[in-house]
Amino acid sequence: MPTGGRAADTAYDALRRMILEREILPGARLGEAELAQALGLSRTPVREALQRLDSDGLVEVLPHRGARVARWSESDIAEIFELRCLLEPYAAARAARVGVGEAALAKLRGLCEAMDEAVARGELAEVARLNSRFHTALIDGSGNGRLPAMLTSVMHAPLILDTFRRYDPVTMARSMAHHREVVDAVAARDPDWAASVMLSHLRAAAASLSTTPTEEP
Repeated sequence: MPTGGRAADTAYDALRRMILEREILPGARLGEAELAQALGLSRTPVREALQRLDSDGLVEVLPHRGARVARWSESDIAEIFELRCLLEPYAAARAARVGVGEAALAKLRGLCEAMDEAVARGELAEVARLNSRFHTALIDGSGNGRLPAMLTSVMHAPLILDTFRRYDPVTMARSMAHHREVVDAVAARDPDWAASVMLSHLRAAAASLSTTPTEEP
C-alpha cells in the first residue's frame, strides 16, 4: 500500500480520472470511508486528495456535509467560458509570438490527427481527453508559467459536461478545423491569427453548450 504523500497522490490521480471520465457523475456524494475502501487506502490520503480536487474545482467540500463532485449551472458555464475567452486567445497569441519548437508543433499536430481519428471511430470520451491535452500543450507553449495554474479548474468543466456528445457533425468538424488552424497560426508566428481562431473556437463551444440543457441538480 502506498504511504504518506504517495498515498495521497494515488488517491488524487484515481479520483481525478474517475471524475473526468464520468465514472463518478456531477453531484455524486464522495464518502471518505467508501472511497478509502474502494481504493485500498486509509481515510487520511483520501481526505487530502479531496481537498486538492476541491482546489482544482472538480469537487465541492461542504462544511459538515462531506464532499461531492462539482456540478455547474448555466451561469457557472458562462463564467468559465468568459475566463477562457480572455486567457486562451492570449496563450495562443503568445505561443505564436515567442515561437514554439518543432517538437511542440509536432505534438500539437499529432494531437489534432489523433482527435480526427477518435472522431471517426466515434470515441467521444477519447476526443475529450485529447482535446484537454491539446489545450494544455498550447497553454504550456505560451511560455507563461502562471497560465496553467490559472486555467486548471476552468479547463475541466467541459470534459465533465461531455461537451463533444452535444456536437452535431458540422459543429464537430468546425471544432477540429479550429484546432488545426490554431497550430498553423502558431507555426506561422502570427499572434493575431492565433488569438482570433482560438476566440472563435471557444465562442462556438460556449454557444453549443448554451443551447443544450446542463446537468440536472
